[in-house]
Amino acid sequence: MGILTWTWILVGITFALYIGIAIWARAGSSKEFYVAGGGVHPIVNGMATAADWMSAASFISLAGIVSFGGYDGSVYLMGWTGGYVLLALLLAPYLRKFGKFTVPDFIGDRYYSNVARIVAVIAALIVSFTYVAGQMRGVGIVFSRYLEVEIDTGVYIGMAIVLFYAVLGGMKGITYTQVAQYCVLIFAFMVPAIFISFEMTGNAIPQIGLGQAGEDGVYLLDKLDGLHAELGFSEYTTGSKSMMDIFAITLALMAGTAGLPHVIVRFFTVPKVKDARKSAGWALLFIAIMYTTIPAVAVFARVNLIETVSNEKYENLPEWFGNWEKTGLIGFEDKNNDGTIQYVADPATNELTIDRDIMVLANPEIAKLPNWVIALVGAGGLAAALSTAAGLLLVIASSISHDLFKKILMPKINEKGELIAARLAAAVAVVIAGYFGINPPGFVAAVVALAFGLAAASFFPAIVLGIFDKRMNKEGAIGGMIIGLSLMLFYMLKFKFGLFDGGKEAVAGLKSSWWFGVSPEGFGTIAMFINFIFSIVISRMTPAPPESVQEIVENIRIPSGAGKASDH
Repeated sequence: MGILTWTWILVGITFALYIGIAIWARAGSSKEFYVAGGGVHPIVNGMATAADWMSAASFISLAGIVSFGGYDGSVYLMGWTGGYVLLALLLAPYLRKFGKFTVPDFIGDRYYSNVARIVAVIAALIVSFTYVAGQMRGVGIVFSRYLEVEIDTGVYIGMAIVLFYAVLGGMKGITYTQVAQYCVLIFAFMVPAIFISFEMTGNAIPQIGLGQAGEDGVYLLDKLDGLHAELGFSEYTTGSKSMMDIFAITLALMAGTAGLPHVIVRFFTVPKVKDARKSAGWALLFIAIMYTTIPAVAVFARVNLIETVSNEKYENLPEWFGNWEKTGLIGFEDKNNDGTIQYVADPATNELTIDRDIMVLANPEIAKLPNWVIALVGAGGLAAALSTAAGLLLVIASSISHDLFKKILMPKINEKGELIAARLAAAVAVVIAGYFGINPPGFVAAVVALAFGLAAASFFPAIVLGIFDKRMNKEGAIGGMIIGLSLMLFYMLKFKFGLFDGGKEAVAGLKSSWWFGVSPEGFGTIAMFINFIFSIVISRMTPAPPESVQEIVENIRIPSGAGKASDH
């Protein structure tokens, strides 16, 4: 059977599974909609958290970044995995003990202020919409290649699927759907990795295959360094980024991970505080399976791509090139009219343009794996994108219905009304997310990295100080969040999108003007430190929080209280 047939079969089966689970686990109360009733088993929650966190950026784009950036791309691996450890050890148990539905809920109650809640809601919406833009683009990319439809059409299909199970099932439906999606995405990622590792190195374990020699007796990384040198690219195993920028990006991704609302909310779905710790450990294990494989996949893909297309006659290119060329994500411009692809570092003579987001998806085709494996990767990419998109949409819906309507605008709204408001908010959010998917601000992982920077600049200091500093008051938290978020947004718009300097075309020329030599992806670290400083200084210059709030802060740090947390 052809790739298209296999894709329809596998995507059809997985989508039917997701929809079936959503119907079976549909939410019947606001608690089930927000936190799945608070009774999810730690292993189940760990698997759902892994799927929620391993988005299209992890599945589709991260290996592409490492594949093109080499050593420089490793900051994403370090930042995202390190951030999860930070979240699991530093924040998750305490937030679970506090017992709130959402991050804005925690901030609103901890800082005894509806203004703080509103600022947190605005931050949650900005972070979530920035993040979900990358997921919807990932959905469009997968559909455009595997189902041979336009990227825009693929986004519309993804919107319809997510809308169905996110709106119907809420967190309860999403949790069990994400368990299924984790199984699909990890199987889809590992099967081709194992195939290609065995094919290129004779070892079926990709992590070990990466460090072994190929059939020619040359170690893969040495071979890739040699290929890069021939084509004028910098060595794969050495980086071009400054130490400051590497540090800033890594820390921004770590703090951003620990401040992401859609990840934090997962720890409110387990029965007890100790279960939050357990589920964090399980999630890290499930995440490690993919994240330790990504460097190997990146190298396999890069070597295969260069050896397949560099100095090859255009008419002799394999079928996979034509298939991806139709999507517009890879292209050949014959600058010297010799019909041969010149793939080199010099932009003046380079004739090949490649979107980084295709590396994982095209890799099985480049390696000539069976059609069912190629189609399986497409189904896995969709599972990764849709699982995270659903989690983000739930954050958006709950921020609007629970934190705005229930807590501020309509405090007397009944549970049925709140549930209707949540579902309507999710529906509107899907439409906005679809727009961003059709008009993305960059490739998937770059967009997602900005979301992490925004989360680090806004939420992380407010959450950490809210847990560990009894003296932190509402004035400090509000001021810090506004300053941190505003700084990050300004820097992002100026240096990523050239909003104040002539548009996207001017962005490359602005690199020399980066503050402290830090890229937009890493500026979340600078904005976060400024947030911390302003929060602490302002809090010390203004009245201390009420005694009742200080007692709550004291209480959530007492290990002996690791029993069932309150429902609200």
